[in-house]
Amino acid sequence: MRRFTDFLILLAVLTAMIVLFGLLRDTFWSFTTLGNIANRIPALALVATGMTVVMITGGIDLSVGSVLGLCGAVVGVMMADWQLGLPLALLGSILVGSAIGGTTGAVSVKLRLPSFIVSLGMLEMARGLSFLVTNSQTKYIGAAVETLGAPFGGLVISPAFVISLVIVIAGQVVLSHIAVGRHWIAIGANREAALVSGVPVDRPRILAHALLGALTGLAAVFNCSRLGSADPNAGVGFELSAIAAVVVGGTSLMGGRGSIVKSFMGVLIIATLEAGLVQIGASEPMKRVVTGAVIVAAVLAETWRRK
Repeated sequence: MRRFTDFLILLAVLTAMIVLFGLLRDTFWSFTTLGNIANRIPALALVATGMTVVMITGGIDLSVGSVLGLCGAVVGVMMADWQLGLPLALLGSILVGSAIGGTTGAVSVKLRLPSFIVSLGMLEMARGLSFLVTNSQTKYIGAAVETLGAPFGGLVISPAFVISLVIVIAGQVVLSHIAVGRHWIAIGANREAALVSGVPVDRPRILAHALLGALTGLAAVFNCSRLGSADPNAGVGFELSAIAAVVVGGTSLMGGRGSIVKSFMGVLIIATLEAGLVQIGASEPMKRVVTGAVIVAAVLAETWRRK
């Protein structure tokens, strides 16, 4: 019952935002704005899905924005420089992302280091590598990758949107009904109790980080498809949007509780908020202030719910 109530609250917040921005700017209620929001959702939804799993286990990954930039750089080099097809570039991006995520998880878990610190170091390394890989240049790919982000005939929904929605649903099924999903929740709720109960602790946590990395690699391809190019600066601040979406969706920062479907609702709220701020002419610094305020408000709400 509580889960359904939380979902209704998120739906009410989303509806209120749509109404408010529509009243402030008539053009907000248009297919153009809807298309912009729909194009923003796929990459953010994928990263938020992986971030939800990592945060449920009690961890966090601040490197996803830089990893997205690096994976996008890999896609750009493979398609623009090496003239390889989209399937190989897609595979390369996912492999690079999962390798980086797995490394972050392994170092954090095996050396008993906070994932916050490890991912902060990986953030800098991945961003530096993205500039090295591209020689600090934007790689223009064009139509070869744009098909993923191009809306179906006459619609605002793209193949990337459909794929991300399928992954969100599949992720929720795994989290709720598959053994590894229950292990993630148990580890985040009480690591020592999970260990005593015979639940493997280290491997699922590393897997969660690797999964986040793989989804970030796929998100990088979707981001390239939206822009038609690979920019080494891509993904700057993306981790804040992902964490905001997950926290707004009700995932506990302490671990042990969360929902991928509600994180997707958080994605819709963040995407709508960003589109609305652009519509009313808010500056980039102001958008950062509002995003930060949303994170703080969501954390306060989470603290209040725990009491």
